[in-house]
Order: sequence, then C-alpha cells, then structure tokens
Amino acid sequence: MASTDTTAQKDARAPGEAVPQQDLAGLEAGLDALETVQTGRTPLSRTLVQKVLPPVVAVVLVLVVWQILVWAKVTDDYKLPSPSAVWDEVADAWAQGTLLGYIWTSVSRGLLGFLLALVIGTPLGLLVARVTFVRAALGPILSGLQSLPSVAWVPPAVIWLGLNDSMMYAVILLGAVPSIANGLVSGVDQVPPLFLRAGRTLGATGLRGTWHIVMPAALPGYLAGLKQGWAFSWRSLMAAEIIASSPDLGVGLGQLLENGRTVGSMPMVFLAIFLILIVGIAIDLLIFSPLERWVLRNRGLLVKS
Repeated sequence: MASTDTTAQKDARAPGEAVPQQDLAGLEAGLDALETVQTGRTPLSRTLVQKVLPPVVAVVLVLVVWQILVWAKVTDDYKLPSPSAVWDEVADAWAQGTLLGYIWTSVSRGLLGFLLALVIGTPLGLLVARVTFVRAALGPILSGLQSLPSVAWVPPAVIWLGLNDSMMYAVILLGAVPSIANGLVSGVDQVPPLFLRAGRTLGATGLRGTWHIVMPAALPGYLAGLKQGWAFSWRSLMAAEIIASSPDLGVGLGQLLENGRTVGSMPMVFLAIFLILIVGIAIDLLIFSPLERWVLRNRGLLVKS
C-alpha cells in the first residue's frame, strides 16, 4: 500500500511542483549512462578482423572468380586477360618508372580542381541557401548542371581553352561546383529554426551567425555534398583525359585507359581501371571517412566499440 500511495502522490503532483531530489538523481544517472563512451584502445587483432579481413577476403574472392572465368574460357583471351597478365603490366610500368607518374598526374589535377571547386561552391551554396531571390534564379540551374553528364563539357572546354590543364580544371569545376553547392543548400535547409533564433538572441548575426551557427549545423549535408563533389571531380577528370589527349598534358590514368584501347591491350585497360578505382577508394578512406567519423563523434552519434 505504501508503494501504491507513493505512486499516486507522484501522479498527483502539480505541474509546477518541484521534482524530488531522488528523481533528479536517478534521471542524471541514466543520462550519464547513455553518454558513457568506451575510451579504451581497440585491440589490434580485433581491428584486423573487423576492418582489414573483410576487404581482403572480398578481393581474394574477386581474383578467384576472375581466374576461374579465364580458365573456363568464357571469352577470348584478348578480351579477358588473366590476373597474372595484369600484374605483369603493373610490374612493367613500375620497372619503367611510369606507374607513379600516371597516378600523380591525375591525382594532382583532381585534388587541385576539387579545391578550386570547394572555394567556389561553398560561398555559392551559402548565397543560394540564404538569399531567396538567388535561390529562385540559380537553384534550378544548379540542379540541372548537377544532372548533366560531365563528359558533355569536354568538347566546348577544348574549343574554348585548348588542349591544356586549364581545360581539365574547367571540366572539373563544371562537374563539381553544382554538387558542392547543392549539398550545402540541403544542409542549410535542414538546420532547425531554433538554432537560428538562439543565435540571433546571442548576437550571432550576419557572417558571425553563418560561421558559428549555420555552417556547423549544416555540416553533415555539406560533407555529403563534398563527397559527391569529389566523385564528380574524379569522373569529370577521367572523361577529359580519355577524350582530350596531347603530349603537353602528360599521361594520366584516363589517357592510360585510352592508350590501352588504342593499342588493343586489355591488360593495360584493366590496369588503368584498377588504378582509377584504387585512387577513388584511397581518397575516401584517407579524407572523407575520417571527416565523417569526426562529425558523427562530435554529435554523439558514433560510439567506439
């Protein structure tokens, strides 16, 4: 009966009545338990099993299936080279000292072009997100440019700028800027209005409010736009290198792919494809995945296990 009376007293508590101290203590303990994060170092063996082993197994399975298809002669040898033939192509490029040159030519262009797109797309996205007239004027155009295949910009860029690096960067910008701007617009649209009102109350208006309130709150959407912007940058660059070739441009991964097609060397084609894929994966693992983890951890959405 005492327990029942206590429950009835709690239920009958007036809305403005103070909460008992023991209830507050219990609530605080529950919140502390929810926010508790394990800070111990993850064992190396566990990291290897969870992070390293799965992709290694996947690669091995792909190689096994690939080799089985070659042995089964599902197609002619010149159409589907064996893994060993592609490895020989890698070894030859390494011995000649050209392998790293292929990679660096494309990666340097891609990263520089992406940084330029970042510098242009970020203020453009903020302008579109915050100014109604600009959004009405440029919003549909940015969406249309984002859906336009990047390869469509290569012919006009060659005519306007010629066969040089400026043409490459122009194609990258036209492919990446709309994605970065639209990602930031989407992030700003998802900022709770309460944040903006609280910022204005504290005096965070204008550029100060943009820097301290809008940008941090819009960071998840902005980061998604950056990832998509990099993907568009990389694909735009590959399209430009495949279509536009010149001795002054050097040999990047896209040009290597086109050279393999020209001479009918499928090992060279597969080498170029694998290098393009590896660079894309490496950029994601080294740059964007750590940024995503940092954003999630700062928002309490990532718990180390």
